[in-house]
Amino acid sequence: MKIGAVASCFAPAVDPQELASLAIDLDQAGLDSLWFGEHVMLFDEMEFGYPGSPDGKLPVPQGQGAPDQTAMIGYLASVTEQLRFGTSITLIPQRNPVYTAKEFATLDWLSGGRIDLGVGVGWCKEEVESCGYGWSDRGKRCDEALDLMIKLWTDPVTNHSGQHFTVRDARMDPKPVQTPHIPLIIGGFSAAALQRTAEYGAGWLGFGLNPEMTEMMLKGLDAALAEASRSREDLEIIMMPGDDSMEAAHAFAELGVDRLTPMVLFDGKVSERVAYLRKLADTFG
Repeated sequence: MKIGAVASCFAPAVDPQELASLAIDLDQAGLDSLWFGEHVMLFDEMEFGYPGSPDGKLPVPQGQGAPDQTAMIGYLASVTEQLRFGTSITLIPQRNPVYTAKEFATLDWLSGGRIDLGVGVGWCKEEVESCGYGWSDRGKRCDEALDLMIKLWTDPVTNHSGQHFTVRDARMDPKPVQTPHIPLIIGGFSAAALQRTAEYGAGWLGFGLNPEMTEMMLKGLDAALAEASRSREDLEIIMMPGDDSMEAAHAFAELGVDRLTPMVLFDGKVSERVAYLRKLADTFG
């Protein structure tokens, strides 16, 4: 089981050099990957609460926000050599898929093929609509966006005519370094997310779960994969755990989790967390 980290990073509180130091430390320690979430804007009042906290509020200090994923990854890829970078997740339905394909293909080229693109539909209605897209059809729009992005990454000339997007006789370069294209890591717990994993995923991403909950989700994932004539043998299971104790890590490994990525907070104890991640890597690597 590979060991990486999710960075809980808010700006302007976190200094860019702190980010660089974390990435360099993980890289030099031989750890697997560093992941970043995405929110382009935040709201004090939301129709649907954040599912990761009891009160439905995002745990973000006043005056802080999540920096742009692609800018951070490009910055950190330039100071690392082996460390992979992932998104946990990228909010595909509120993004232009042509620009998203271009941004991540460029990151893959710049980093020498060290990019994993996490895919999710999002839970914040206000954010989706503020980006100029509809809320109720975001799942179908996500799937069509993935179809289009794969074409842009793999076809010399792209043609696409769908319900949401149309592209005619277009060339996009550079292509991703990775083949057949950048790995799509699908996040989410719904039946639709598991079906999306079976159709598009090089991996499935779970967040905030303990081993018992993970075992239940994997049973649902196995069923979705079987319907698509696939199995977990050709799929990575990536867990951003709610419990990252050594005992839980052993349980995750027994369940077949391929990559474990505990949270790192910029709370003055980053070096201690990196040391613990190194211990996990020594145990399971």
